[in-house]
Amino acid sequence: MSNYTYLQYIDGNWAQASNGSTWDVVNPATEEVIRTVPFGSAEDCNAAIEAAARAFKDWAFNKTPYERGAILKKAADIMRERLDALGRTATMESGKPFREARGEWGVTADLFEWYAEEGKRAYGRVIPSRQINKRRIVIKQPLGVVGVITAWNFPSYNPGRAVAAALGAGCTVVLRASEFTPLTAMEMVNILVEAGIPKGVVNLINGEPEAQGQAMLDHPTLRKISFTGSTRVGRILLDGASRNFTRLGLELGGNAPVLIFPDVDLEALAKTAVTARFRNNGQVCISPQRFLVHTRVLEEFLDRTTGLISALKVGNGLDESSDVGPLINARQRDRVEQMMAQAVQEGVQVLAGGGRPADLNRGYFYQPTLIANVTMAHDIARQEIFGPVLPVIPFTEPEEALDIANATEYGLAAYLFTNDLNTAIKMYEGLEFGMVGVNDWAPQTTEAPFGGWKQSGQGHEAGQEGLEDYMETKVVAFGVT
Repeated sequence: MSNYTYLQYIDGNWAQASNGSTWDVVNPATEEVIRTVPFGSAEDCNAAIEAAARAFKDWAFNKTPYERGAILKKAADIMRERLDALGRTATMESGKPFREARGEWGVTADLFEWYAEEGKRAYGRVIPSRQINKRRIVIKQPLGVVGVITAWNFPSYNPGRAVAAALGAGCTVVLRASEFTPLTAMEMVNILVEAGIPKGVVNLINGEPEAQGQAMLDHPTLRKISFTGSTRVGRILLDGASRNFTRLGLELGGNAPVLIFPDVDLEALAKTAVTARFRNNGQVCISPQRFLVHTRVLEEFLDRTTGLISALKVGNGLDESSDVGPLINARQRDRVEQMMAQAVQEGVQVLAGGGRPADLNRGYFYQPTLIANVTMAHDIARQEIFGPVLPVIPFTEPEEALDIANATEYGLAAYLFTNDLNTAIKMYEGLEFGMVGVNDWAPQTTEAPFGGWKQSGQGHEAGQEGLEDYMETKVVAFGVT
């Protein structure tokens, strides 16, 4: 960590907060302060927006996509050279196991390389004219200044997919990462500076969430906000965006169903299901949450997963033997505890876990938990848990499973497991979700669009669509004599 500067970065300069405030970054596994960083205000945000506005014209129109791409590619190369050190920082501030944090940085590097190349393919088109004396073309141009506000659960991937796409499109950026995981974002900006990003093109702020978010909405120069976080905050941004018609890209909450049919290999599926559910301690927006299991294989699924979940080791993410780390903070741990207490009161059955580990006195830990006798009448099935709890809901008919799966305000990701092609087609066509994994726990990838339906958001990150969401479309008409 000592090789990087852990400050705000505004107009090409590393800076303390204008108000002199600071924030202690805490390791959720030990509750110890890792580092103290600036914690600014709306004033810092406005200064960053104005710097990005000054830099926009040169970055967008005096740098070719090839020149911009070369910087992004160099940043990707640097990231790959330092995966161990970068992963260690991400583990210390987010709590996730080191192997997950290191892998996340690898995907982040892929995103920067992808948009280094995809920016060269921001194609327009020629429209054949119905009039002999007319010609029309369509061109794509960068939006302008973009604000990026991201969550703590994926401290490099969340900002990386937005920042890389915006820069590849020719936009300039003001990044506000979560105050719980600012160090990873600061390391990312250090790397971009090392790769040669021009002054003002990327700006990094850290500070008061509401004040800085409102400053982005208030500033007429900022054209778009890319936000990863809760549906509650998404609604606030939607309301505020009307002030300046600010474009929004929103990746919000999720409550992903998993439909398990009786024709699958339960032994193999149970192992991968436990791995997928407890990745990053369940703090994943597309995390498989509601496991809808056919009654013919319900008991076998419960038997197999009970043993697997009970065997998971909870501990510090820097310990190679740890399978599951802590939750991000005490508030999140307390929230999961309260949800579980209510669920037990409502009659769910706890088959594994269900409390804090007795052998860990410090850190925001909660045991990986399996619960049965769950229905959609229970709050824990309707809400996004964002923690290490696996609820199991039985079904008997495919149509019933589809109704249960869609009975949520969220529509981000869904999963289904069957060896019957007809069942697979009917299910994925009927699921009201933006991403569906069929016999696959990872529908997301750098090359494919990432986005949700209903109250899970709007717009897309990643893939070709991720680039297009940072560009404007312009029609140019020529009169020919």
